[in-house]
Amino acid sequence: MSIHHPIAVVGAGLGGLTLARVLHRSGIEAAVFDLDASPTARAQGGMLDMHEESGQAALRAAGLHDAFRELIHAGGEAMRILDKAAVVHMENDGEGGGRPEVKRGALRDLLLGSLPPGTVRWGARVTAVRTLDDGRHEVTLADGETFTADVLIGADGAWSKVRPLVSDATPVYSGLSFVEAHLDDADTRHPAGAALVGQGLMFALGDGKGFLAHRDPDGSLHVYAALRTPADWATSGPVDFTATAAAKAALLEHFPDWDERLRGLVADADGELVPRPVHALPVGHRWDRTPGVTLLGDAAHLMSPFAGEGANLAMLDGAELATAIAAHRGDVEKALKVYEEALFVRSGAAAAESADNLDLCFRPDAPRPLVDRMTHYLVQDQPGRPGTAS
Repeated sequence: MSIHHPIAVVGAGLGGLTLARVLHRSGIEAAVFDLDASPTARAQGGMLDMHEESGQAALRAAGLHDAFRELIHAGGEAMRILDKAAVVHMENDGEGGGRPEVKRGALRDLLLGSLPPGTVRWGARVTAVRTLDDGRHEVTLADGETFTADVLIGADGAWSKVRPLVSDATPVYSGLSFVEAHLDDADTRHPAGAALVGQGLMFALGDGKGFLAHRDPDGSLHVYAALRTPADWATSGPVDFTATAAAKAALLEHFPDWDERLRGLVADADGELVPRPVHALPVGHRWDRTPGVTLLGDAAHLMSPFAGEGANLAMLDGAELATAIAAHRGDVEKALKVYEEALFVRSGAAAAESADNLDLCFRPDAPRPLVDRMTHYLVQDQPGRPGTAS
């Protein structure tokens, strides 16, 4: 016999947890289901810059902004823009920028710790979702268990199992792939790379490719080599990422005349290299109002990381959806309509900015276009900047 939940959330990422937390503060409980076996089953990514108007607004709605301030990585807002010869074209210490950096994992732990025990069901991988004749939604899990929900919310990321209930859209490869690497204890073990990256975020761009890196609070460097590749390059292309030494050599063939300190961010990396093709939903993705179901975060508006908006928007989505549900108790369709009308506007603008910034960063004359864009932001007293994958 299926268990029934008035509100069920698929996905315990930052957006789904923010939703559950803000609902909880309003006296409304939600059941959250996540495919990970536990909260520590996998790494949660690197640094996030929390935007005042989105991520921080969501934390305020969740009553967690003061606790968040205790997690901030001091100095993490610093930024440097280099060319392929490692010449610095722009540098900013980030002071007063209003977008403090925090570890994604620490932020997720903060949200998890704010929820009643048992809110999240771990090891709950969704295999099927359907709408029943009575209007409820039935979810089937990999272990054969099923549950139903009056309101089903897809917070389950890029390859959402809930999205097909409202939209036929699927993520499309952007043409750009990242290869992720880490350099541990950088100041001691990798001083050249540490000096190059600095205290915060670094872009080194040229010839339509580049290196993006940031310093983590533990002193490690989180690095992404970025290049335009065929869609199947990471899965069935010429690079065998299970053989780390060979993968490093093959990747560096794409950067033959780059400064050796930049090449060293890959050559000296600790551990394996991880390919991460960048996908996105169509800019302006939206759907018709579908009774009892909606989406948030990447499930709703997956975009490249070059607006720095992914996590921020997911959290704002969660907070705004919870606020709408609480404000329209007894009329969930009104709540979902109000939420989606605002969602489509803000996510469409962010997705367009993200797509534009990706092209700007990887133009043949980079890094000049990024320097010009950042100079404009500073002159206009805007803290915005392209983000990095996290």
